[in-house]
Amino acid sequence: MRAGTQSWFVAAPDSPTGDTLARLRTRAVHVITHPSGRPWLLGRWHADELTLASAGNTLLAVIGRSAVSPAELETHARKVRGIADLATTARTLHGSFHLAASLDGTCYLRGTASGSRRCYYTTVDGVTLCADRARTLAWLTDAEVDVRRLAAHLAYPVLPYPLSGRSMFRGVHAVAAEAAVVLERDGGHRTPRWWHPPPVHPTLDEGAAALRDALHDAVALRARPGEVMGADLSGGMDSTSVCFLAARAGARLVTATLHWSAPGNEDRAYADHAADRLPGIERLVFPAAGPPGLLAGLRDRHDPADEPMGIVRDRAQQRAIAELMVAQGASCRLTGHGGDYLVRPHVLYVHGLLRRRPLAGLRHLEGLRARGRWSLGASIHLLSDGSAYSDWLTAASAPLRDTATAPAFPPTPGEWGERFRLPAWVDDDAATVVGALVRSAATEAAPLSDDRGKHAWIHQIQEAGRGARILAHVAGTTGLETDSPFCDDAVVDACLSVRPEHARDPWSYKPLLAKAMDGIIPPRIANRSTKDHCTEEWFAGLRAHRRELMDWVEDSHLVAAGIVDETALRRAVASPAVLTGGFTQLDNTLGAEEWLRDLAAHPVPAYLAHTGRA
Repeated sequence: MRAGTQSWFVAAPDSPTGDTLARLRTRAVHVITHPSGRPWLLGRWHADELTLASAGNTLLAVIGRSAVSPAELETHARKVRGIADLATTARTLHGSFHLAASLDGTCYLRGTASGSRRCYYTTVDGVTLCADRARTLAWLTDAEVDVRRLAAHLAYPVLPYPLSGRSMFRGVHAVAAEAAVVLERDGGHRTPRWWHPPPVHPTLDEGAAALRDALHDAVALRARPGEVMGADLSGGMDSTSVCFLAARAGARLVTATLHWSAPGNEDRAYADHAADRLPGIERLVFPAAGPPGLLAGLRDRHDPADEPMGIVRDRAQQRAIAELMVAQGASCRLTGHGGDYLVRPHVLYVHGLLRRRPLAGLRHLEGLRARGRWSLGASIHLLSDGSAYSDWLTAASAPLRDTATAPAFPPTPGEWGERFRLPAWVDDDAATVVGALVRSAATEAAPLSDDRGKHAWIHQIQEAGRGARILAHVAGTTGLETDSPFCDDAVVDACLSVRPEHARDPWSYKPLLAKAMDGIIPPRIANRSTKDHCTEEWFAGLRAHRRELMDWVEDSHLVAAGIVDETALRRAVASPAVLTGGFTQLDNTLGAEEWLRDLAAHPVPAYLAHTGRA
């Protein structure tokens, strides 16, 4: 447990920085220098979070969760001859980490392919600096919130690439998850791509074996023998897989199970079945009413993450669970977060399958149509469409906002990914600005893959990484670190190395993960084909906390920023039954409102509050 000591760092090129870094030096606990003696890495991290090695004028640092030794990292450093070599450096290492390098004074930094660890950069006095947290650079430069990008984050269910990954602060730029940032000694910078999807295995057996090994190593890296660890045991395949792998690694588990009340929900029964086969665990089982219920704690203010996320509804609940895990001695909490997005390709995989293997594509299409209730006409349009990614983004930019008579989304996805809209309570001018942002992105954005199914799969993986990053920050403020092994690069590569038609089909739920966990999790869990929901608890939370929500509306920071129309938002909060977009239609708005309130309450990041050397 590391309460109040979340890590952070800033990286700089080997250039004169004048007073640029002076403000950071007062907050940094550690400083690592270039061979010249100028600062390279400044920040605060725990001893087991950084591994450093050097070879000649090359310095390498692995910052985060990794088992690499200094000797192993030195071997990698000796192989580096230029910046281009860094794209493949440490790709074989397991874990979740940033890779930083100083090469003849040039600074290189990258995060993870999933985006669970990101990089940001800004330019100060002609020198470009990069960091692992956007708020660090925003604090350093007194950057204001970019209201345009914040307005875009009200879109539901999710923004498309690349809008979904942009920074919320003016002058602070996010590096794409698949890219690195290179800081030149002359103050310039560039962002070369370092990650590409891996080659594909021809059979499901080979792909499942790769996933089994990668997920085993990811969990074993975190679950040490004899250590007490918290773990979610929801009854779903993802969290159950993590629990069984952690138990195999020798960890002593304190598991949490939530029992949602909707008729037909089965999580509790599956979790009980799994728990009976997990020896020596300490179980925490919670009823639908809480601890506490959804949307509790709205008046509490928290140190905000780099960006908003729709986690308002269960923040207080998850904090209470974390506190109970800590009371049982847990030092870390493992989750199955990200599994849904990694092991199940987006349904657009069928677009490419029809072109590669028409007969198989038709079989999968018929199954998807039956399960998703796709109309024949919409299916034909979706699968015959040959539009470019830029055309799809442009077309999606208008009309972008819901109207009072707008129907729910059709069951078929968009041509390149999930359809997205702004809720009806977004202000007219804000909706216009967001539409312009989407069109601007369309003029410069290339898809993550030329295959639209692969593009959509990678995008949803990056959304999983975004969630893991924010959840890790939120959990870090509670004193119990949260880790999401599914979002490690090795696990991402293992999943994407499987043919999408092997990883997903209309006749089974998660064939890839079921095959990978064969012999590890109970067959009943592997064969599960259902997923529970907490709709009743969500509406109960809205009713129980309507007064606090109305108070939010009356002094809304989003309204003050010109993003939201107060009357329309009040109507939605007062009558949530009229919402057509599910949780995220309102959750994303509440998340953005909470984020602005938290920023106002915590203008200085809590992790920068410590001054002087430890």
